[in-house]
Amino acid sequence: MARRTKIYEGKAKILYEGPEPGTIVQYFKDDATAFNAQKKDVIEGKGVLNNRLCEYFMNGLTALGIPNHFIKRLNMREQLCHQVEIIPLEVIVRNVAAGSLCKMLGIEEGTQLPRPIVEFCYKDDSLGDPLVSEEHILAFNWATQQDLDDMVAIALRVNDYLSGLMYGVGIKLVDFKIEIGRQFDGDFQRLIVADEISPDSCRLWDIKTGQKLDKDVFRRDLGDLADAYTEVARRLGLMPTNNIADGPKLVS
Repeated sequence: MARRTKIYEGKAKILYEGPEPGTIVQYFKDDATAFNAQKKDVIEGKGVLNNRLCEYFMNGLTALGIPNHFIKRLNMREQLCHQVEIIPLEVIVRNVAAGSLCKMLGIEEGTQLPRPIVEFCYKDDSLGDPLVSEEHILAFNWATQQDLDDMVAIALRVNDYLSGLMYGVGIKLVDFKIEIGRQFDGDFQRLIVADEISPDSCRLWDIKTGQKLDKDVFRRDLGDLADAYTEVARRLGLMPTNNIADGPKLVS
């Protein structure tokens, strides 16, 4: 499709105007960043893998009646999505202690949490996306109490879906983050899952070995990030099992 006006460029994606009002085109880059973009690299094929995996996960949400912005994949790197007003919060669901939770509370990495924990972070790269409470969110009018209740309900439904899906292919869903947007239809609005769901936004560990299959591979220099994402795609049946060494050859 013809290239359209760029709306926004982030660390991993570029957003363009869509072909119809109320739509955008989301382009997945090969860029990899960590530690608030202090560590950067370009991983060949990463954008292709994330585009296909995101399509798979979003279609799974749709099948379960969980609203999201995905319409269809356009090509290897682009997907067509509904345009939404992003609520300036990252919604994080944690099933197992890892990352910042371990640093903040001194919990050993890998500790199973007593129940899924939902956290909110304020989306601001210059501040390092700080953890915020519901009181902050309400006081600064980032969302209403009803919005928060709906966001928690959506996040826990996504967690149920992803946890079961990953468990079925031998992967533990440690945690993940999503973004929620407001979709408007006249005076009516609803909250829907937006942005992306991919190994960039999830922590995924092999159930038996604990091998990391997510962006921690890049953060911690544990190997090739494309190989890790390829393994996730292979287990989900999105690529042939005998072509792993040849790079991403995704099943359409």
